[in-house]
Amino acid sequence: METNWATENLQAIRTLMERSAVYRRALAPIMIYNGLLGGLGALAGRGLRIESRQGFILFWSGVALAALGGSFLLVRRQALKDAEPFWSPPTRRVAQALAPPLFIGMIAGLFMAFDPAFNIISASGLPIFWMMLYGCALNAAGFFMVRGIKLLGWLFILSGCAFALMPGLDAPKPSALLMGHCMMGTAFGGLHLAYGIYLYFTEKRKNAA
Repeated sequence: METNWATENLQAIRTLMERSAVYRRALAPIMIYNGLLGGLGALAGRGLRIESRQGFILFWSGVALAALGGSFLLVRRQALKDAEPFWSPPTRRVAQALAPPLFIGMIAGLFMAFDPAFNIISASGLPIFWMMLYGCALNAAGFFMVRGIKLLGWLFILSGCAFALMPGLDAPKPSALLMGHCMMGTAFGGLHLAYGIYLYFTEKRKNAA
């Protein structure tokens, strides 16, 4: 039984290494899409002046669902293009690595949105909390994907730490949440977009070579 377990794990590792190039190709459009969505979300949130705690959380939850849905379609298209199964064992491992931190962020957001007494995290601190959890999720997924994902995860974690030190987080709620839109746009928009552009051009140079 232990021999079968070891064989299965070695096969999974071999498959992950073989598909690292596939993941890299799929990541570029996903990151660019999420970056543009995050930036547009920040502009829309500030433009619409979404300043209530519930409105802020529900708005960004909708943006996150749009990002997840769009990423799903892009991955599926890439899998069909390469004649690869979509829900393969490596994909399941990546999803399992991402799930715990993302689940914590989702539950915390829902509690804050619908329970006014839930004040473990301040409304202005929620974007920072989301950034750090998302960074942990990417770092965990990086053990099964290209190395740059782990670096991107650390950039999200360090961005959260930097924003936590930023003055003005203790401002009245409307001002703090308007600042929260800027934080979300900078991290989830800017970092995704920068990494996606980097992947796009480095992959293009590899194909040319």
